[in-house]
Amino acid sequence: MQTSGKVLVCDSIDQVGIDSLKRAGLNVDYKPKIKNEEIISSINDYNVIVVRSRTKITKEIIEKASNTTIIARVGVGLDNIDVNAAESRNIRVINSPEAAMNAVAELTIGMMISLARNIPHADAEMKKGKWIKNDLIGTELRGKYIGIVGVGNIGRNVGRIARALRMNVIGHDVYPINEDFRKEVGLIITDLDTLVESSDFITCHIPINLETKHLFNSARLSKMKPTAYIVNTSRGGIIDEVALYDHLQSGKIAGAALDVFEVEPPIDKLLMSLPNVICTPHIGAQTTEAQKLASTVIAEKIIQIIRGVI
Repeated sequence: MQTSGKVLVCDSIDQVGIDSLKRAGLNVDYKPKIKNEEIISSINDYNVIVVRSRTKITKEIIEKASNTTIIARVGVGLDNIDVNAAESRNIRVINSPEAAMNAVAELTIGMMISLARNIPHADAEMKKGKWIKNDLIGTELRGKYIGIVGVGNIGRNVGRIARALRMNVIGHDVYPINEDFRKEVGLIITDLDTLVESSDFITCHIPINLETKHLFNSARLSKMKPTAYIVNTSRGGIIDEVALYDHLQSGKIAGAALDVFEVEPPIDKLLMSLPNVICTPHIGAQTTEAQKLASTVIAEKIIQIIRGVI
């Protein structure tokens, strides 16, 4: 069955998704470096807008989108799209959260191990010609308590890997947690503050919104053990970076690993300069497999929506 419509792809996505859209009969304009001004001037020509995280689909853009029926985000979050504005104009907003769940979970565990064993510091010193073996006393993950904040697709994957590493898994979510998963990993469900006070490693897998912005503020960070680590591979802004710096610099908590930041790329480099901080440039979904899957999933969802299947 052929499908008609015009698609604007505003960010870089894997070619597999573009090919799928074209095979379905859609006319695709691939403009991965398009500026907002050009989007505003041309959006009236398009039925579908596809973005990743670079492009911000604002209310101003949406108000010009008189022929747009779908805004598709190739990825997990929707914080770069004014969802309320889109829904008020009967524009359907979709994403592909299922595509990144393995990649982000693996990065999360990798960051935990890197923190526990001081891997980035050891590597940097070796490359300077320094042998600092006696300074690098790490800790094992086995037997430690991991607190998962947000027990959705990614959080559950993290829990499964952590359990395979023989960690004890604590979970908190504002939504009901899957009962089969609870039994699978022996999940201890608790309130957020109890999780923070009990965990040796805390990992965040929640969206950024009014309720979650600075969820980890100074007061909550103060509840962490001084030997505990915090990892954020979800969205910048969930952790108050000023408060986190103070707690890390003063030794109130052991360390942090961050893949996301309140401003990206970060402007303030103080946090990144700390020796007990590991930083990566928002690479949670940056694997070949995740990028192909995300592009494929979004393309299939667009095609099915236009055909009236979903």
